[in-house]
Amino acid sequence: MSKKILIIQGHPDSTTEHLGHFLVKAYTEGAQQAGHQVKLIEVAKLNFSLLSSEQEFENQPPVSDIQDAQDKILWAEHIIVFYPLWLGDMPAILKGFWEQVLRPGFAMTTGDRNSWPQKRLKGRSAHIVVTMGMPAFIYRWFYCAHSLKNLKRNILSFCGISPIKHTLIGSIENLNTKQRNRLMDKMRTFGQKAQ
Repeated sequence: MSKKILIIQGHPDSTTEHLGHFLVKAYTEGAQQAGHQVKLIEVAKLNFSLLSSEQEFENQPPVSDIQDAQDKILWAEHIIVFYPLWLGDMPAILKGFWEQVLRPGFAMTTGDRNSWPQKRLKGRSAHIVVTMGMPAFIYRWFYCAHSLKNLKRNILSFCGISPIKHTLIGSIENLNTKQRNRLMDKMRTFGQKAQ
C-alpha cells in the first residue's frame, strides 16, 4: 500500500554532500520504486530565524518556508528524519526548525495553561536516522542517546507522532566501500517498506 513519506534532511551544510545526503537519496530511491509518494525538506536551505521569546513562539506567524514545512508534515503519513550528531546533539539549525514548525495551534492545542496539551499530529509514524563519528554503542551506552531520546519523547511523541523507530550509524569516518554499500541497501529497504 502506497504511503505519503516526508523526509527531513537535518544536516546543516547544504554546500556539499555528506553521508546523510547519500542515505536520503538511497531511501528516496527505495520509496519511489515501491510506489510511495515522497516529499523532502532540506532544513539548511530554508529561510527562517531562531525564535527568541515566548511571544514569538506563541503569536508570531511563521514565515513561508516554515508554513510550507507545516503543510508537508500535515500531508505526511510517515516522517523520516536524518541528522548528524554534533556536540552530542542535533545541529542547532534542526532544533531551531522544530521550534519554528511545532508551534502551539499546529502541533498541539494548549487551551488554558492548566490543561494538558492536545496532540495534533496523531496518525503519523516516524523514523530517526542519526550519523556520528563515535561508535553507536558508545553513544547509546555511555551518552544514553540523549538527543535521540529528546527528539523521540520530547518533540515528536509530544505532538502525537507514534510509533517512532530509530537507526544509529556510528564510526562513519571509518566506513569502507562495502559497509557504505550495505548502508545504502538498508536505506533503500527502509524506503521500500516506508519505515
